[in-house]
Amino acid sequence: MICKAFLPTPALREYVECFQIRHFQFADNTQLPYKPYAPRPEQTLAFYPRGHEIVEYVQGGSFLARSRSQLIGQAVERTNRHLGSSDFMIILVNFLPGVLYRITGIPCYELTNTSTDAESIFPEINYVNDRLNSTNDYREMIDIVEKFLLELVKSIKRDAHPLDTVTMGLIAHPENTSVIQLAQSSFLGQRQFDRKFKERMGISPKFFTRIARVTKAFRIKYHHPEMDWLTIAMWCGYEDYQHLAKDFQYFSGVNPTTYFFEDDKAPEKLFGLKDSSL
Repeated sequence: MICKAFLPTPALREYVECFQIRHFQFADNTQLPYKPYAPRPEQTLAFYPRGHEIVEYVQGGSFLARSRSQLIGQAVERTNRHLGSSDFMIILVNFLPGVLYRITGIPCYELTNTSTDAESIFPEINYVNDRLNSTNDYREMIDIVEKFLLELVKSIKRDAHPLDTVTMGLIAHPENTSVIQLAQSSFLGQRQFDRKFKERMGISPKFFTRIARVTKAFRIKYHHPEMDWLTIAMWCGYEDYQHLAKDFQYFSGVNPTTYFFEDDKAPEKLFGLKDSSL
């Protein structure tokens, strides 16, 4: 079993934050767990070499079975990620801010809160999927994905923008960066900043910042479970616990404590593993 992050090769580090491999094998008669997933500030490419994933959109009550590779835009509502088989593997490519827009040329607001069959965007991924299905070696799988990405970025459709660097700072420190300061840092007026941000990240900068703050709060609790939520709220720039709880309720549908306990039953926890993406 594995739940591990891998750094990309140096030639990809201006495009990819990291790769994630999660592989779980359960007995056939086991009731398969799900992963509660409040929105995070991320855009990803996902491969499913083993089994499949069924995504439950909690707010709308709908379910979507994902194909064997998916481009996943910025989420704005909670999902529950259900394992579709007892032998399940996912490889995630976590793109750096702006990269999904740069490699596809698609305004990212068209991908917000949804996922798209990656083969419909990049037909050559069909061959990548076939190769991933034919090996059991994790390092070889990463190499296969990296080779595809190295070819992909050779024909990148859009240039990098200062806004991308600003967005990385926002993810790291959402508690002390105002939208106006971000706009000034990226050399844009406010209206143009908002438009370009939605084009590259899929949602408004203010909404993105709320997601980044909730994610940071949960990450702190995940790695420091002894910390109380009020202290975490203060660290993340909230006025008090109630404001943190309000954002948690909005994005996860439950209060922070309940969401933390739900996550404690996620697939990786049953094997004594940590969520390497946090």
